Formats: sequence, C-alpha cells, structure tokens
Amino acid sequence: MALARAARIILVGAPGVGKGTQTERLMKRFPELSSISSGDLLRKNVRQRTPLGIQAEAKMKMGELVPDTMILRLIVNELTTRGWIQDNTLRPYSVYSSATDMDEADGTVDSVLIPSQFRAAKYQYTEHPSASFILDGFPRTASQAVQLDAIVPINLVVNIQTPPEVIIERICNRWVHEPSGRVYNTTFNPPKVEGKDDETGEALTRRADDDPEVWKARLKRFRETNENLLEHYGKHGVLWTVNGNSSDEISPQLFKEFGKRFGAGAD
Repeated sequence: MALARAARIILVGAPGVGKGTQTERLMKRFPELSSISSGDLLRKNVRQRTPLGIQAEAKMKMGELVPDTMILRLIVNELTTRGWIQDNTLRPYSVYSSATDMDEADGTVDSVLIPSQFRAAKYQYTEHPSASFILDGFPRTASQAVQLDAIVPINLVVNIQTPPEVIIERICNRWVHEPSGRVYNTTFNPPKVEGKDDETGEALTRRADDDPEVWKARLKRFRETNENLLEHYGKHGVLWTVNGNSSDEISPQLFKEFGKRFGAGAD
C-alpha cells in the first residue's frame, strides 16, 4: 500500500511483546517505510572508527551508558544524510567531524556532543512518503522524547499491549539454536523434533535470562520507566494503543490504523 505522507513512528511495548515482528510486517506491507535503529547506527560508527564511534566505544568499555546526546547526534546525521531533515542556517554537523569540532560547543564532549546552537536550530523536515521510518531504540524516556521533538516530530506512537502473563508464558516456552540464532516456541513454532534444531539436528537450549522471575522484574521495570514516555506522547495527540495476545492479533489492527493515518485518502 502506498503512503500519502511521511510516517515517523515509534513502537513502544514491553520486552517480548513482538515489536521486531511488527516492524518487519509494517515494512513489508508499506515498502516506503525504513527502520532506523539507534543501536545499529552506534555499532556502525564504532566499526567505522568515526570520532563519535570512538567516543562511544570508550564509554562502553568503561561500563558507562552512551549519553543521549551521542545517540541523538547519530540520528540527526542519519536523517540529514538521507535528506529527510535539513537546517539551512548551520553547516552540517557530521559524525565524521574532528574531535576539535566536537569540543567547540561548550567545552565538554561528554555532555554536549551537539552544540547548544545546533540543538536549538529549527529543522525543516519533509513530508514526502519516502521519508517514512520506524525509529527503534530511541527515545526510551520522556526527556529523550523532548530532545527528539526539537529535531523532527514523531507522528505516531504505537503502544503495544499484551498481558504480562502471556508474555511470560511465551518466553518460558522459547528455545534457541545458539550457533544460528534460530528461535523456536513450543506453543506456536515448535521444532519438528522436540529439543532439536530443524536444520542441523543439534540440541536446543534455553537462554539464561528466560526465567519467569527475571521476566516479571523486567516487565515491572518497563512499566515504571515508560509511563512518562507514553504520557508525553499522549499529550501530543500521537499515541495509539493496540491490544492483543499475539502478533497475528495485533498486526491487522495496526495495518488498519496505519493505513487510515498515512495511506491514500488520509487527512
């Protein structure tokens, strides 16, 4: 289905709810959609040894979190490179800038990788359908959402709701083939031979953290940390909640809502 305008989407949902599955299905249904993963951008810059990648790698090696400003700058650079946002008042501030350039802002690379005047700049963004994307990994907090708002407005936040007990049951029935990463589930995607990988016949294993108590804690932590994020987007009028016990229940509802908002004939 063709899009009538740019869709800038975030999928929010508890671990194990199937955000990755919905992303893949949306992209297949709406080919103009791209997936932009903050994690992938970070790994790419580390691999290519860009100045920002080197800075981020140093943080990670010290066991520290990569600052929001680093992640935001990666996203800005990606959207600018694709031509989806632009700022005509300043020169492009690329992730390939020198360390000296990064120090120009306020004197601290760690806390301000995007100079104050750069952050405050007014960006122009295109509404062309080809500039449609699903942003993965950022924002995770209301504070991060506010920073992103200053650059490009998200126009649909999908809150995927699946009961915690369903997620835990799904995870506890999950088995993996470690060498390949193939995942099975004894409920809806069982291996042909119990406990064996379909292609190699090798033994399947459980992930160390696929424990009910571990997942109960993860889900509780998710609810606590995402409440403000959902509230933020609710106030902006772009939050939409979908309920379902499985990806197959959720996808048709998501396709319908997405088409209504961004498809031909949408306002």
